[in-house]
Amino acid sequence: MTQKHKAKQQHDTGYKALFLHPEMVQQLLEGFVPQEWVALMDFATLKNHNGHYITPLFEEKIEDVVWSVEIEHDGQRHPLYLYILLEFQSSVDSSMPLRFMHYVAGFYSTLIKTKQVAKGGPYPPVLPMVLYNGNERWRVVTNIFEQLESIPSFLKPYQPNLRYVLFDEGAYSESELNQIQNPLSGLFSIENATSPDKLKQAIARTVDLINQSPDKVRLDRLFTLWIKRYLHQKDIKSNMNKLNSIVEEQTMLAQNLDSWAREARAQGKLEGKLEGKLEGKLEGKLEGKLEGVALTLAKLLKLKFPHIDQQCYFNQILSASPAILDLMVERVLTAETLECVLNVDKELLGG
Repeated sequence: MTQKHKAKQQHDTGYKALFLHPEMVQQLLEGFVPQEWVALMDFATLKNHNGHYITPLFEEKIEDVVWSVEIEHDGQRHPLYLYILLEFQSSVDSSMPLRFMHYVAGFYSTLIKTKQVAKGGPYPPVLPMVLYNGNERWRVVTNIFEQLESIPSFLKPYQPNLRYVLFDEGAYSESELNQIQNPLSGLFSIENATSPDKLKQAIARTVDLINQSPDKVRLDRLFTLWIKRYLHQKDIKSNMNKLNSIVEEQTMLAQNLDSWAREARAQGKLEGKLEGKLEGKLEGKLEGKLEGVALTLAKLLKLKFPHIDQQCYFNQILSASPAILDLMVERVLTAETLECVLNVDKELLGG
């Protein structure tokens, strides 16, 4: 397992631990789903359902959480299953609508095998949800129906139609998150923090929201574990093993973050110098090889995808032919992902 995949798995697992608690599911729905029907949910009836629903097409390890909740409508109570998929990867998955078709079908198959529903139904409704925190913004449609090619109107009633609810953490602005007064919005702010100072402010806001909650003790324990895991992944390890409560030990946490911020600023200056030297060497190779075409592409990619390590694409640029480089330069203007640019040679070969 690579370090990248290991970090992703730890991140997903950290979130899964949070969403094994009913109050977090309630905060997600009440805080981030604007539809009025959320008010119909009786959150006191939330029940967790263990199980992982793998289908033959998608055998990869996924992190999902399934809950059921009762909805009261027209004087009757109806069960609703909440299928929450934790999707924390570096790039958007365009197959998500298709994946959910398989996941929901797999979920129903499990209900049948465990004799919770009859083979012929009726099947309970499922609300699919994706909680995503990648570097790119989510641009994939949220309904499989929208991925179908243009079809005659008389065939539309016979086509698959399944929509999922999307929570794209990075798409929420700081002001939007500040308007949502629950601890989960504070957690999203922590994830979105772009500097040590922003991170410190986001954690302080989260602590304030926990203090206002009737579940203060429980949430303090949950969020302390999550924040320790999160800070460890960010290499902020100083004295974090001694942190037992972000509410009771807020001063110590703030001091550690201040210390880390100073180190990060100092390290940033050093890394900036090293990065400049490395970039100069790489760009020098490129200039010497192709008289500026590859160098131009490298600079465009750096501007287009500033958060991606240049080492990820420099080698491919160095080995590309002049014709491929020209196509890459054209593609970079409209590309939404780095892969769209780098895979142009595979597309030409029909791969």
